[in-house]
Amino acid sequence: MNCTTTLLSSSYLPTPPFKPDSSSSSSSSLKRAPPKPIRRHVIAKMSLNQQPQPPEPDPTSLLTSVTKLLWGRSLPPGFLISTVRTAWHSTWRLMMSQLAPSDPSLAYTRPPSRFRATQIPRQNQTALHLYVGLPCPWAHRTLIVRALKGLDDAVPVSIAAPGTDGSWEFKNTRDPDPDTLNPTRDKANGCKTLKEVYKSRAGGYDGRSTVPMLWDAKSKQVVCNESYDIIELFNSGLNELARNPGLDLSPPSLKQKIEEWNSIIYPNVNNGVYRCGFAQSQQAYDAAVNDLFNTLDKLEDHLSHFRYLCGDELTLADVCLFTTLIRFDLAYNVLFKCTKRKLLEYPNLHAYMRDIYQIPRVAETCNFTLIMEGYYKTLFPLNPGSIQPIIPSGSEHHELRRPHNRDSLLLKDKNAAATAAVSVS
Repeated sequence: MNCTTTLLSSSYLPTPPFKPDSSSSSSSSLKRAPPKPIRRHVIAKMSLNQQPQPPEPDPTSLLTSVTKLLWGRSLPPGFLISTVRTAWHSTWRLMMSQLAPSDPSLAYTRPPSRFRATQIPRQNQTALHLYVGLPCPWAHRTLIVRALKGLDDAVPVSIAAPGTDGSWEFKNTRDPDPDTLNPTRDKANGCKTLKEVYKSRAGGYDGRSTVPMLWDAKSKQVVCNESYDIIELFNSGLNELARNPGLDLSPPSLKQKIEEWNSIIYPNVNNGVYRCGFAQSQQAYDAAVNDLFNTLDKLEDHLSHFRYLCGDELTLADVCLFTTLIRFDLAYNVLFKCTKRKLLEYPNLHAYMRDIYQIPRVAETCNFTLIMEGYYKTLFPLNPGSIQPIIPSGSEHHELRRPHNRDSLLLKDKNAAATAAVSVS
């Protein structure tokens, strides 16, 4: 507060001249009365641009005072607890119905992708733009294949970050790490949110605005928002633009095995962790968590004999499994209640994850800080306090750079590699 004080003079004013009474003797000696001081008030003038504000009450102190007044040092009464519990459970159900749609058994049911890939006009291949969010495992798939194929220049990317309401928004990152991907502005359309990008398509759109999303900057149209369609396109559909066109993550000889693995991994692991975390009944959770860990146990056994899922070659199936495994101990184990075992407790699975992480260009697509923020700070129904735990030791960069020794599992018999059957049924 600015306070300007104006002080008026505190000296006495001059006394008026003395006029003797005409009837009095001129020789009379009269004394002049002493002058009376003139009292001046000190006036405080308040600055017009700032007004005094009363101190704001501390809501924590107020709440503490009220609770002490109501029930002292004991716990809140049972009636209050049951009332708050009922209200919170109803609110939680309402939020979950929007966040994670469920079937009649209250099991999570992932909505299908609205835009599936179609044939891209040849003249529009250079107008493709990728939208992703770093916490999302589905978007992470596209970043890895884009990096491995060398499509960085051919397919620019805009990276959105989760907003406080759970939607995807764009923002510039100050002093970003050049070796790690970070949120960016919308480089293709200049929009503030991903929802605005979807709405700007020809014909408009008011559905779920999900990542990844492949955008045609020339026709102003959504090309695809199904992650697997996008990675297949990146793998074989843009070889003329790729710096590494010889890499094939889905060779014809392995397509059937890749599809078999995907049919196992997607429902039980990729979507399985979400079925655990977004289950709205004990029955739905029990079914999901059993499917998840039964599959992880079988994967652990299979990977004790094979370097990758389909033998000694990295495929799209491995990319899809990796993006879930790299998030398992970071988020799913705790936040999604996948607590039976940590991934670190699976020696082969953890070494397999380290093997893929150490492939050149893969590690730079992993931003563990933003992955954890995207789950713990955004999924309010699962973590109302938004408290973010520390990164587990098994997920730290130096641990993931530890030797994996997976190359010792390279198949000696190439015929066996071609005929090896998927061991998970």
